[in-house]
Amino acid sequence: MNAKLHLSGRILENYPEDKRGESCLVVGFSDSGIPIHIVCGERDGKVVIVTVYIPGPPKFKTPYERG
Repeated sequence: MNAKLHLSGRILENYPEDKRGESCLVVGFSDSGIPIHIVCGERDGKVVIVTVYIPGPPKFKTPYERG
């Protein structure tokens, strides 16, 4: 497989006191423009993904703004 990987995103919120360890909420977009939220952190020098979801009402008005 010859696939290109393009990674970009913006940190929306930081969670320094999260019970699972310090993490943050990142927003990015799929190649087709679908917004994706990823909660992730760092453990032992590696990125750990806690959860991934597509933001939408009622929790989010836009990919960047809570509802």
